[in-house]
Amino acid sequence: MANREKGGFWVGVAAAIVYPMSFVLGRHRILHGERIPRQGAALLVMNHISHLDPCYDAVFVHRNYRVPHFLAKHSLWNVPIMGRILKGANQIPVYRGTTDAQQSLREAHKALATGQIVVIYPEGTITRDPDGWPANSRTGVARLALQHDGPVIPVARWGTLDLYNHYAKKFRPFPRKTITHFVGEPVDLSAYRGREETLPMLREVTDLLMGAVKEHLAEVRQEPAPEGFYGPRKA
Repeated sequence: MANREKGGFWVGVAAAIVYPMSFVLGRHRILHGERIPRQGAALLVMNHISHLDPCYDAVFVHRNYRVPHFLAKHSLWNVPIMGRILKGANQIPVYRGTTDAQQSLREAHKALATGQIVVIYPEGTITRDPDGWPANSRTGVARLALQHDGPVIPVARWGTLDLYNHYAKKFRPFPRKTITHFVGEPVDLSAYRGREETLPMLREVTDLLMGAVKEHLAEVRQEPAPEGFYGPRKA
């Protein structure tokens, strides 16, 4: 059995809260979890369909013996208890639309440079696609992916939207849902490395990564994915 990466006291506190809650609300199904490296840096690129995603994604990464480091909206650090756990577990606050926005990417770069697992939702928020397909994404994920040598791994998750749909205001814990994670092969970005990071190139890489996520999501859902991505472009 592989040795589990140690996360410290606050990761243990988070696990003690999240594991029981996630197992009560849903069954976990992980496909190709062996593609998550047991050591060293990796960027996990994921779709975002429900407020419950981070809960199940954290358990998914932890069950594969690693400690996840999420980029999450900074307002969560102001929530009592949650904010203390996020800070103690070295999660990464995202300050969108502020002068601190680049600090988020710097912290993510630092995490990757020190051999950690970083989880990013390039859409930046829960997709508004009525059928739960990925929306157009922000290009920060391309900058992270191209400026590090570690694997960039697309991961599709499905099932949390059936459990909690924020936009429809529906919470349906029964019958118990199955939450599936499909781990793809690392995306080959060798054709892009070393090139000038122009906006068109970053957009191309972003769409390539999220296109892989969408393909895996279609496989999990066993239905064809739509062309393109939902909604307006995000810079």
